[in-house]
Amino acid sequence: MLGFPISFKLNRLILRFFVCQYPTMKSPLMLLIFSILATLPLQAGGFSHKLEVNGLSFTISSPNKAEGNTITIKPHGLKNGDAPLTQPVEGLVTKAEIADLDGDGSPELSLYTTSPGSGSYGKAYAWSTNGKKVLTEIFIKPPENKDLSGYMGHDEFAVIESSFARRFPVYKKGDSNSTPTGGWRQFQYKLKPGEAGWVLQIKRVDSF
Repeated sequence: MLGFPISFKLNRLILRFFVCQYPTMKSPLMLLIFSILATLPLQAGGFSHKLEVNGLSFTISSPNKAEGNTITIKPHGLKNGDAPLTQPVEGLVTKAEIADLDGDGSPELSLYTTSPGSGSYGKAYAWSTNGKKVLTEIFIKPPENKDLSGYMGHDEFAVIESSFARRFPVYKKGDSNSTPTGGWRQFQYKLKPGEAGWVLQIKRVDSF
């Protein structure tokens, strides 16, 4: 899904939507789409967005407060009821997506936040619909310490071709916050069942 909202305004670099390391993502059309998305302006105020797929819909809203921020997800169409879910989140909500990450016909919901300030540290949240029955949160496994070398924020998240991914610019010693020179590090995740629920595990790390 290429349509997504960006719902806040900060003194920072504009979020740039990224291209994963898939051959199909390197077509001129896709590169043009991503270049347009990268120039979208940030908007002030709260976040509100509705996502629909396969008979399910979810309305995601947040006041986007700098401190003590929360999100509320209002589902419609789940088999076990449509009770809203409210929980605290770190940072300001920038985007929400829905996609079937494991191809089982039951979609997953993902939401991304960014911290206020020049670092723009990002965080992702995700939920499974569990056979379109009920929402439960997915644990997103963090990278190993060795893969966080040169990390200074400016995270970007996206679902492309049913694959969840994260990337960030790599900073070398002496780089300023606005001019990283170490390229990019990108993580591709795979959704797997865990002992206590679903887990997004890192399956590939690329540097470029």
